[in-house]
Amino acid sequence: MMPRTFTSISRSAGAAIGLWLLATGAVEAAACLKIASMAPSGSIYHRVLQEIGEAYRNSNGPRSCANVYPDRLQGTEADTVRRMRVGQLDAAMLTVVGLSKIDKSVTALQFMPMMFRTWDEVDHVREQIRPELEAKLADQGFVVLMWGEAGWVQFFTRDPITLPSEYRHTRIWAWDGNPAQVDIMKSMGFKPVPLPIGDILTGLETGMIETLPVASVWSLIGQFDRVTRYMLPINWAPIVGATVIRKRTFDAMAPHVQEALMHRALEGADRLRTHRSVQDREAIDAMRKRGLTVQTVTPQIEKAWLDLAAEAWPRVRGSMVPAQTFDRVRGILDAYRAQAHAN
Repeated sequence: MMPRTFTSISRSAGAAIGLWLLATGAVEAAACLKIASMAPSGSIYHRVLQEIGEAYRNSNGPRSCANVYPDRLQGTEADTVRRMRVGQLDAAMLTVVGLSKIDKSVTALQFMPMMFRTWDEVDHVREQIRPELEAKLADQGFVVLMWGEAGWVQFFTRDPITLPSEYRHTRIWAWDGNPAQVDIMKSMGFKPVPLPIGDILTGLETGMIETLPVASVWSLIGQFDRVTRYMLPINWAPIVGATVIRKRTFDAMAPHVQEALMHRALEGADRLRTHRSVQDREAIDAMRKRGLTVQTVTPQIEKAWLDLAAEAWPRVRGSMVPAQTFDRVRGILDAYRAQAHAN
């Protein structure tokens, strides 16, 4: 048996050599980046995440890997955030619903019904408040790789109804895990039924829910339009989200790997931004071919929904959206519209 002192010296020398090799790049540490998303497999969102994973592998070395888990394979968005917090996942593409589990300020981009009229307004507000949103997410341990959108929330129903007063008599889907939204809907006379996204089709088929406020592309992919055969094209709210990565994971990467991820994410954000302009129209056209009826929105119908949104804003402010952020977004929009009108 070797003397204990010799064994200890050998171990220390071995550890020192190992650390030197890692530091100089002579030994490459194997690492696997794990990314989750609710996006359907094969969708443009899934492909963008795969490209980010590819950029990581190419920049970090051949022993690296990147696994992308689409189709809610890692659970709900709340589950995904919890998994990132404990290190089971490294990154995720999240909607505002998931991002709000990290910091509620992001809700201002989606939870203010009919506050935004166009994508230009969404872009302008996002860019104005993005630094503070990203700073708050960073304080919670997450780095934003990119922002993105997935269409406008519109209304799909079993019957040809158009007015909010008619919707109050139906069982309407609400996002599971958002009790503040459910409470507001109830206070306004609606009948919300909170369900996970994965249970929507079953809920429609069994009659548990009759009205569905979702983006057109979600209705198309989920085949919800086969049950809800009527659509009311009211742009209720934009679906906004971001792809975030654990700050500990990101900080552990070499600078050139961080740069590669950010560059590919920027390219992906540009692709998604271009795609959003046509995806709603393409989804609606595809559903029309399957028998969807798109109802006409008259000025009277639009006013009824605008009045409903205005009634909701005081309830949303402070409960679903932090009051300070709500007021800031509203002020930015007022100034933006005034400038546009002046020009």
